[in-house]
Amino acid sequence: MDTDDGRERKDGAGERAPAAPAGLSRPARCAIALGALTVAVVTVVHLGMMFLHVAPPNTVSKQHSSTIADYVLPEFEQNWKFFAPNPLQQNIHVQARAQVRAPDGEVRVTPWTDLSAQDGAAILHNPLPSHARQNQLRRAWDFYLAWHDDQGRPLGKRSPLAEEYLRRIAVSRIDLDREPGDLERVQLRSLTSNVAPPPWSKGQTGDPVRRELAWWRVESDDLKVVRVR
Repeated sequence: MDTDDGRERKDGAGERAPAAPAGLSRPARCAIALGALTVAVVTVVHLGMMFLHVAPPNTVSKQHSSTIADYVLPEFEQNWKFFAPNPLQQNIHVQARAQVRAPDGEVRVTPWTDLSAQDGAAILHNPLPSHARQNQLRRAWDFYLAWHDDQGRPLGKRSPLAEEYLRRIAVSRIDLDREPGDLERVQLRSLTSNVAPPPWSKGQTGDPVRRELAWWRVESDDLKVVRVR
């Protein structure tokens, strides 16, 4: 039976009934409240940063553009704007080959290596693809095109950096197992085709655009890059 002084109760058979569970202590309640508050603040900040990044330019986003970019890029990068989605509409395949000097002194040219296909194979069916596989090659190619004209001539002070970045990606990923020797030069080319529009659209895809860059001499520092398998 129940007692008025808060002691353990006994049921009709005289057995002791379990006492009601005690409430959480004050430190435990404070820790839970602090954790919930931290999660709420982080969520609000993240959603706010992402909204300002994809929203049309406004006073807040212009004033804090550097802070927003530092938070969003590169992990949370978006390729569309909030009120005007503009996803990528082109497929760009980048390939590379190399000139290798064999031990006997003969210079051989390796077959073309499809760098974009390598990335695609690494991403396909991968629930957690790396950021490098998704964006490194694409961003490097866009970086190069932004600082060079159609003839490959530099357009500004960042042109050498764009060429060096793309050249080192090629050096790190060209398969040299079939052509042992000293790597001397590399060359890249691309094939750009528009994504086919949906059946209900009247958009036109146009013909694929091919671009082949000049041969680049491989510098000693280029050979220090980590080879990708």
